[in-house]
Amino acid sequence: MSETNPAFTIRKGTAEDVEAVHGLIVELAIYERAGNEVTNDVTQLRADGFGPNAIYELWVAEVGNEVVGMALWYVKYSTWKGKCGFLEDLVVRESHRGLGIGKSLFLAVAQECAQRNFGRMEWQVLDWNEPAIAFYKGLGAELDPEWLNGKLTHAALQSLKDV
Repeated sequence: MSETNPAFTIRKGTAEDVEAVHGLIVELAIYERAGNEVTNDVTQLRADGFGPNAIYELWVAEVGNEVVGMALWYVKYSTWKGKCGFLEDLVVRESHRGLGIGKSLFLAVAQECAQRNFGRMEWQVLDWNEPAIAFYKGLGAELDPEWLNGKLTHAALQSLKDV
């Protein structure tokens, strides 16, 4: 899929987009009240998405020649459903919201998952992010209140490696 709208274009991301994508990631982290938690950098993002062992895929939205939005996602595996897509982040620069860019990016990932016959597509949304919750519900998404997210930070992982 590559969508062209008079106002914007949706296309698969390339290694050349990574610097702009990193800027969007930082912008999202600041919005999510975690701006100081971004430790990933452009070099690592480029290697992880476009190196020989790429582990994520990317869609970007452009207005003119400027990347103003992105959807970063990857394949995960469910023991119940088999292959699934996981949308890690969907972000549109604040100055370009309300044009349908977010919906087009989301649909690009959803259509890719459907084309690959995945068992489902998943993502997370913060419980206080009412605009995002309304956006996802407007697309017919189910938001599951029963599951809690678990994580081990880098420091916690390092403390467990010799246990």
